[in-house]
Amino acid sequence: MAASTIVPSIVVYVTVPNREAGKKLAESIINEKLAACVNIVPGIQSVYWWEGKVQSDSEELLIIKTRESLLNPLTEHVKANHEYEVPEVIALPINGGNDEYLEWIKNSTRDS
Repeated sequence: MAASTIVPSIVVYVTVPNREAGKKLAESIINEKLAACVNIVPGIQSVYWWEGKVQSDSEELLIIKTRESLLNPLTEHVKANHEYEVPEVIALPINGGNDEYLEWIKNSTRDS
């Protein structure tokens, strides 16, 4: 597969409070073609600083694969459809991988 057909892609992490919230958010992201794939990783424990003290919560992690150009609309979608006051949206670049998979990400998402 020619590398010129691949668009810059990213992995985005979003934490959610439970499986139901994660599944609903993941399905809405896919339905809007804001990502090609969302993995839901159960059983994470988050320890973080919030409202002046250390907090600890059970959460689930969404691992979202998408085009770099869709980060802003994806972030706005998460903010509009997430129950957290300040939802986590962290993007990491995909620097390489299976060209066919990266092409699939492009073909499974909308243009920005």
